[in-house]
Amino acid sequence: MWLHEFLILACVHFLAVILPGPDFGLIVRQSIRYGRKMACISAIGIGCGISVHVFYTLIGFSFLIKQTPWLLLTLKILGACYLLYLGILFIRSSPTPQVAIQENKPEDTQEISTWRAFYLGFITNALNPKATLFFLSIFTTLISPSTPLTIQTLYGLWMCSINALWFVFVSFIFSNTKVRTAFLNQGKLFERIMGIIFIVIATKLILSQI
Repeated sequence: MWLHEFLILACVHFLAVILPGPDFGLIVRQSIRYGRKMACISAIGIGCGISVHVFYTLIGFSFLIKQTPWLLLTLKILGACYLLYLGILFIRSSPTPQVAIQENKPEDTQEISTWRAFYLGFITNALNPKATLFFLSIFTTLISPSTPLTIQTLYGLWMCSINALWFVFVSFIFSNTKVRTAFLNQGKLFERIMGIIFIVIATKLILSQI
């Protein structure tokens, strides 16, 4: 029973993970601007961010969110505001210096602390309203109430791992020297496009609540 439930959950979750969204946009930018190492750290941050959604679902807080419209609305607005902040930050950021790029030396182009890279990944996922809605739906529709808490916790750990691994994979693709150089040649334009995408996503989330 649990294996069947897990396989359905794993398939639905993976399809949701690979769909482009704020997490994907962040990792692409991190890969291009800061290189593979920092992008991978942000990917791990995204995986850990999933644990926030898993935790409040397991302790029953998801039921409270679902039954309290204003609380769900508040979470959506907070998430949208953070995405809006990131979008503005990206647009206002300075262009990446045009210097020789060495695949394993991202510090040659831009510097960012390990903590900052992790934090960006973590908070982007933790405050993503779509992630909140996704976990509210799958834990109430795909997982049986009779499934032991231990098994549900393992489901959560699996999803955290898959998220992190997928975005590590994405970071490897976009931090490839040739790919990265191509994007860096249009550094400011790339930053503005990523910023506009985040602002559009945030605006759509806010307008959908009006």
